[in-house]
Amino acid sequence: MVYVLEDDKAILDIVLYALKSQNIEAKGFSEFTQLESALKDSIPQILVLDCLLPGMNGFEILQRIKSNPNTQKISVLMLTALDSEIDKVKGLDYGADDYMSKPFGVMEFLARIRAILRRKNGDKDEIVFKNCTYSITNHQVKINNKPIPLTLKEFELLGLFLKNQERAFNREEILEALWGYDYGTHSRTLDIHIKTLRQKLGDFGHHIQTIRGMGYKFSKD
Repeated sequence: MVYVLEDDKAILDIVLYALKSQNIEAKGFSEFTQLESALKDSIPQILVLDCLLPGMNGFEILQRIKSNPNTQKISVLMLTALDSEIDKVKGLDYGADDYMSKPFGVMEFLARIRAILRRKNGDKDEIVFKNCTYSITNHQVKINNKPIPLTLKEFELLGLFLKNQERAFNREEILEALWGYDYGTHSRTLDIHIKTLRQKLGDFGHHIQTIRGMGYKFSKD
C-alpha cells in the first residue's frame, strides 16, 4: 500500500493513476489531517510526501512520522518543488528514503517506488537460474553471459515467471499483474508477448510452458 499526500489535485491524480496502473494499491490525501486519520486504521509501506503543504510543511510531517513508533518504519519518498541541495539533504537527514523534484517523470517515479518496495520486501536485485541471469537493478537479462534485448513487458513477464517458478498462472492473473487490467478473453496480447519472449530466449524459452485451457507457468525442468 502507498499513501500519497499532495495538495495539487492534478499531480495527485497522476500519481495515483500511475501507481494503480502498475497494480500498486494506493490512496491519496490532500491534507495532513486526512492522512493522520487514515494512519490510525492502516499503515502503508510507502508515503509519497509533498513538502509544500498548507498548515504543516512536509519536513514537519516527516519528523512527526519518524518520531512515532507506530509509523516510523514507513518508507518516505519526498516529491516536491524544492530542489536545492540543502532541501534534499534536509529531507534525507530527517529520514526520507528518496527525494524527487517537480516536475518529474512518471516512469522514473514508478522505478523509485518499485526500488523501495524491493528493499522493503527483501527482494533480490538479481535472479540466477541455470544459464540465465536476470538483473533488476540493471534491467538486463543474460543467457550464457550474452545480453538478451527485451522490451519492458517481456522483461516484466520473465521476472514474474522467475519469481514464481512452477506456479501456474491463468491469463487474467498475468494481464492484471503486468498491465493492471484485463484485456479481455479474446485478446492476443499476452500470447504474442509469450511467443516473442520464447523466441528471444532461445533454448531457455522452453521453461515457459503453456497450460491448455488455463495459462502459463515457468517449469524448472
